[in-house]
Amino acid sequence: MLQNNALLSQLKQNIRAKTPRVEGVIRATSKSFGFLETDDGNSYFVPPPAMKQVLHGDRVEAALHEETHPQSGEKREQAEPETLVEASLDRFIGRVTLQNGRLAVTPDHPQINQALKARQARAVESETFNEGDWVVAKLLRHPLRPNDKGFFIEVTRLIARNDDHKAPWSVVLARHDLPEAQPEIEADWQLQDPAGLERQDLTHIPFFTIDNPSTRDMDDALSIEARPEGGWTLTVAIADPSAYVMPGSEADLEAKARAFTLYLPARDITMLPVTLSDDLCSLKQDEKRPALVCTLNVNAEGALEADPTFQSAWICSQARLNYDDVSDWLEDKANGWAPNEIMATQLKALSDMMQQRLSWRQTHTLVFKDRPDYRFKLDDDHKVIGIEIEERRLANRMVEESMLLANVAAADFLARHAGQGVFSTHNGIAPEKLEAAVEMLKAEGLTHDAEQLASLTGFRDARNALEAHPDGDWLEARFRRFQGPAGLSPTLAPHFGLGFEGYATWTSPIRKYGDLVNHRLIKAVLSESDKPAVDETLTESLSEGRISNRRAERDVKDWLYARYLKPQEGQRFMGQIVAINRGGMRVQLVDNGATVFIPGPEIHATRDELQCDQETGRVLIQGEVKYRLADQIQIELTEVNEDKRSLIGRPVS
Repeated sequence: MLQNNALLSQLKQNIRAKTPRVEGVIRATSKSFGFLETDDGNSYFVPPPAMKQVLHGDRVEAALHEETHPQSGEKREQAEPETLVEASLDRFIGRVTLQNGRLAVTPDHPQINQALKARQARAVESETFNEGDWVVAKLLRHPLRPNDKGFFIEVTRLIARNDDHKAPWSVVLARHDLPEAQPEIEADWQLQDPAGLERQDLTHIPFFTIDNPSTRDMDDALSIEARPEGGWTLTVAIADPSAYVMPGSEADLEAKARAFTLYLPARDITMLPVTLSDDLCSLKQDEKRPALVCTLNVNAEGALEADPTFQSAWICSQARLNYDDVSDWLEDKANGWAPNEIMATQLKALSDMMQQRLSWRQTHTLVFKDRPDYRFKLDDDHKVIGIEIEERRLANRMVEESMLLANVAAADFLARHAGQGVFSTHNGIAPEKLEAAVEMLKAEGLTHDAEQLASLTGFRDARNALEAHPDGDWLEARFRRFQGPAGLSPTLAPHFGLGFEGYATWTSPIRKYGDLVNHRLIKAVLSESDKPAVDETLTESLSEGRISNRRAERDVKDWLYARYLKPQEGQRFMGQIVAINRGGMRVQLVDNGATVFIPGPEIHATRDELQCDQETGRVLIQGEVKYRLADQIQIELTEVNEDKRSLIGRPVS
C-alpha cells in the first residue's frame, strides 16, 4: 500500500540525509570483516556482508550506523560502503582459478583472496588457461558502481604458466609494466659528434677499468698520477653513448622510456641495445673507444681543487681489472695475481688518494657506514642455490670515491656553464618533520634548532653528532624517519644525504638516461652548440622510473627469498631490527639479507602489556624496553609463504 507513496519516499530521503557519511579506504583482514580507515585516522568496522561488495584498498563513501555488539553489548559505529570513489584494482596481476570449469582470477595481493569472475579478451581468446596460471587482468565491473551487479574482470594477457620456475621475473616485470627484454633496434651505428666538438686522442694515457668479472657494460676507466708537490691528478674517462644515440632517434626515445638499465638477480635488461652497451660503448681492454673525459686535481689533504677540465676524447683501456684481485693485491692477500709495473704504481696512488679523500669527506661532507650487498646464486633452472655476501672492499671504495669526485665536478660545471642539468638532490629533513626532529635530538642532549637542521651544514653536524653518540645506531635509525626522499632536479640543489652543495651523475650514461642527457649538455658547452632543454617533466619521469626499477628488484628478491628459505622454516638466524610499527617489527637477517616480520603476538602474548612504539623506535613490555631499532637479535623463522612472498618469525629469548 505504501510502495509508491510520495510521503514514504520523502521519509527515506530525510533519513538518508541525516545519516552521517565518511570517506576512506577499505582495509581487509584475514577474517571476513574489515575496516574503513579515514584520512584523519579514524577507523570503522565493516561487517562481513558489506565486505563482499568491496576489495582491500578501495576508496569508498560509506554510511555510518550505530550497532550493538551481540556478545559484549557494546555500541559501536559500523560503516556500510555505498559509493565507489576509486577502485584499488584497475590493471592487475592475478592467478587463474577455475570455478566449475569457468574462468576466474584471484588478484595477486596478500589482502585479497577473492576469486573474481572473468572473461578472455580478444587478444588471448585462443589460450587455454590452467589453474594457477599467471595473467594480467583489468577490472570491468564493481558492485558499488551504478548498474554493476558484481565484480567482473577481463584477462588481457598470459604471463607465465603455473609450473614456470622463471615466473618471478615475468610476473614482477608485468606488474610494474617494465620491458622484459633488451631493446631491439636495427641501426647502422655511426659516431656523430656535434659540429665544433674536437675529440682529442688520449689513447696514450694508461687507463684501466675495475669492475666485477661478469661486467660487460664497462662505462668508466681511470688513470692517476701522484703530483711531486703533493696530491694527485685523477683522470676519469666515461663511455660516450651520446656519440651514437642522437636526440629524438628510436634508440633515444626507447632509452628515455626505460630511464635505466634494470638489474635483477640473474637478469639484466639494458637501457640501450646491447650492441652499444656491451660492445661499441663498453670500455674494453685494448679497444679504442669514444669517451667524455674529466681531469681533476686533488690536493694532499683530499680536497678537490677548482676548475676540473672536461674534454671529448678517444681512449684505450690498457687493463681490465676486477675488485677482488685489486683488493687482494693491495691488502697483501696472495691470490696469484699481480698488476704490471705501470698499473701497480697507479693502483697504489689511487688507494692513497681514496684514503685521503675519504678522510677529507668525513670532516667536510657525510660518509655513511658500509653495508654489504647480497647476491643470489642460481642454477640453470633459476633455482636459488645460495646467497653470497658482497662486502665493499678497498677497490670498490677506490672507484666509488673517484666517481663521487667526478660527479661533484660535473654538477659545478653544468651549473656554471649550462645553467641546467639532471642534478641528484636530497633535501634532508622533510619540512613538516623539522620540529619533531629537533625534539628527538633535544631529548638526547643534542641541541640543533630547526633553522640549523634545514641547512646543509647543520644537517651534517647533526648526523655526525648522532654517529658519535653512544646510542648512535638507534638514534640514526630513528633520525632517518624524518628525512625526505632523494630526487632529481633540472637545477642545482644540495644533496644533504651526501653532504655536497651539488651532485650530478654523468658516470653511467650506458645505464642511466639522466647521465646521457648530462653528457649531451657537457658536450654542448664544449662545442658551443645548442643545449638540450631539461625540465621537471623529464626529471620527474626519471624519478618515477628509478622507483619502478627499485620496486621490481625488491619484489623479485622477496620472491627468491621465500623460495630459498622455505626449506629452512624452524631454523634460527641472527638479524638486525630495521623497522618497528604498531603491528610488530622487521628484522634483516645478517647471513642473507632477507627481511622477516615479527608480529606483536610473537613478541609478547599479552597484547595490553606490549607497546610497539614507532616514534621512539622501541618495543616495550610492561613499560620496560625490550628491543630497539638497530638491535641485533636472534630469531626463529616460523613461517614462509611463497604465495604472499612473506617471512614470519619470532624472537628467540
